[in-house]
Amino acid sequence: MKMRRLLGVGSALVLAMGATHAMAKEVSIGYVDGWADSVATTNVAAEVIKQKLGYDVKLQAVATGIMWQGVATGKLDAMMSAWLPVTHGDYWAKNKDKVVDYGANFKDAKIGLIVPDYVKANSIADLKTDTSFKQKIVGIDAGAGVMIKAEQAIKDYDLTGYKLQASSGAAMTSELGRAYAKKDSIAVTGWVPHWMFAKWKLKFLEDPKGVFGEAETVNSVGSKQLASKAPEVAEFLKKFSWQSKDEIGEVMLAIQEGAKPEAAAKDWVAKHPERVKEWTGK
Repeated sequence: MKMRRLLGVGSALVLAMGATHAMAKEVSIGYVDGWADSVATTNVAAEVIKQKLGYDVKLQAVATGIMWQGVATGKLDAMMSAWLPVTHGDYWAKNKDKVVDYGANFKDAKIGLIVPDYVKANSIADLKTDTSFKQKIVGIDAGAGVMIKAEQAIKDYDLTGYKLQASSGAAMTSELGRAYAKKDSIAVTGWVPHWMFAKWKLKFLEDPKGVFGEAETVNSVGSKQLASKAPEVAEFLKKFSWQSKDEIGEVMLAIQEGAKPEAAAKDWVAKHPERVKEWTGK
């Protein structure tokens, strides 16, 4: 009887240790829900980590500042949405000693004025003499970084009479879609990576004055504890990166057209085993 009780205690200990081990195989990743690229990148990374590295992944939608703070304090293990060196420059300056930068997962991120590729204008300066734009630039939320820069561009390029129309990301893409269908001229504030580049043929207007800044990178950043807690995940983050705006665009467009983010990520992972192997060796 005593032996059986001891065996029972032993089994319970083994089960408890097993449960602890299972719990330890979980990582938490923060992302910003309103950003199409953040949702797409984070869900694809999570799918690969689950399928190939055997970890449970807890995704947490948070505001930008809380995402940085979460990783810096170790409440979150990682994020895939650090825009550097400019957009998140202040967050980086404040937290760089408390986090680990695993490098760029998207290399040519940029903001600027975007037009359909059928319009004649190639530079922001061309808007001054091209009357087909009706002296209007369609924007997103007032106060967004790209909007502040667009106001600056109107001044710096002397686009007298031009109005920057504040709206939302969804309203801006709706207006772009309507103009594109009619082959009308339209200029919008935008950025890559964004699903609109997968849906329509678009181009950035050249910005010789550099109002909108240089191209940035979107980086994967982990907590100080990640490498010891989940070494395989840390190794994966060093290798994980999109080849082009079209590659991430495929996932963003699927989500935009109604697929659940997790389903779109699963579908992309299933269709691109060779890319997943480059990231994981599996």
